[in-house]
Amino acid sequence: MWWRNQFSALAVSVVLLTGCQSGDLANLSTYGDSAASNHDLSKVAYYPDDELLTRANVQFKEKNFGKAYAIYKRAVEVYPKDPVAWLGYSASADMIGRFDNADTGYKRLARMIPNRPEYLNNVGYSYLLRGNLVSARRYFLKAYDIDPANQTTANNLELLRNSVSFANRG
Repeated sequence: MWWRNQFSALAVSVVLLTGCQSGDLANLSTYGDSAASNHDLSKVAYYPDDELLTRANVQFKEKNFGKAYAIYKRAVEVYPKDPVAWLGYSASADMIGRFDNADTGYKRLARMIPNRPEYLNNVGYSYLLRGNLVSARRYFLKAYDIDPANQTTANNLELLRNSVSFANRG
């Protein structure tokens, strides 16, 4: 009968395969390596391209500053040399009132991109949020000197002008 031949071939294959392996079958992985060589990598964080920054930017634009801060915090851990991650981290820290963490980010950025309008505007806005209008103006004017056509700088200078005309209630 044909099934007996199939069974006999299978039995011979099993015997041959088990004869080729040393040790017990419980220590084998799918690829023939020992199980110890296949470490559990579930805790390793792999982020393709800019996944963290994209998620953080969406949260920031949606004004979910706490969520944005948490994601940017992870982004600066994963990409410690990325100024975009540090800008987002610092800006979101400002928005939730964590000025100590924002200052840490701005110190890092001062070494990375000290004369970029994005950096100068963010630092100026941070000072504006804290009520330090003199320092805010100094940074906004530096940004304006570098790029007079920058719309963010123009908006920040307008915010500053409006802030000066209101009474200080702090």
